[in-house]
Amino acid sequence: MNKTTFHIPKMDCGAEEQLIRMKLDGDLTIRKLDFNLPERKLIVFHEQNSTAVAQKLSELKLGSTLVKEESVEDEILPADKAAERRLLWTVFFINFGSFLMEIVTGIVARSMGLIADSLDMLADAAVFALSLLVVGKALASKKKVAGISGYLQLALAIYGIFEVSKRFFGNEPAPNFGLMIIISVIALAGNATTLYLLQRAKSKEVHIKAGSIFITNDVIINLGVVTAGILVYFTQSKIPDLVIGGVVFLIVGRGAFQILKLAK
Repeated sequence: MNKTTFHIPKMDCGAEEQLIRMKLDGDLTIRKLDFNLPERKLIVFHEQNSTAVAQKLSELKLGSTLVKEESVEDEILPADKAAERRLLWTVFFINFGSFLMEIVTGIVARSMGLIADSLDMLADAAVFALSLLVVGKALASKKKVAGISGYLQLALAIYGIFEVSKRFFGNEPAPNFGLMIIISVIALAGNATTLYLLQRAKSKEVHIKAGSIFITNDVIINLGVVTAGILVYFTQSKIPDLVIGGVVFLIVGRGAFQILKLAK
């Protein structure tokens, strides 16, 4: 049994972890994957040499490099699939609930920052839902569903950039900064709840580290929307809201292209 460690600098959230799992799924020589997202490391336990694994990882364009390869005893404990599914359901519902809350209030408040954040939540929820829907299915089915998810996210990103551009050059009034701040703070509370649940699980196989990085990224976006709301209050301008909205839509677009590469 071989144990190969890879450094993957662009693996910074649970979405990238799911992409890697799907990419390597179907390789019967791989016995176990151990993710360390804070350190951007992936440990692969496999039966043959690391060439094929390294090639598949390189196709994802996440900057993967082989760090170390060594021989270990041929004894790998099976992953707790039931616990993994429970965690995926928990993360999915929190993200989907946040999406519904932010999309409604974003429309009411006329805030592209909230709308963009809501669609980012929807994109993340879609990745985790994808993981649940295709459990146990063939790799071809997973790639088909991944392609649908990728095109959906790309469509959302294109719509968002178009809407931001239209509002930038239009005569749109400044958004409701109060709703922007309040809803983003509530979203922060939801992320904190998710982090607590992930830490309580105490298992590497249930995406604890993935969730930690995933929440960190969402917290940064939430804080960006709060900051934009404060700037809207002081400037009475729509520009801060449009800037943060455009940035988040670019993040959603980046995730869409990663998924579409995987689906090929």
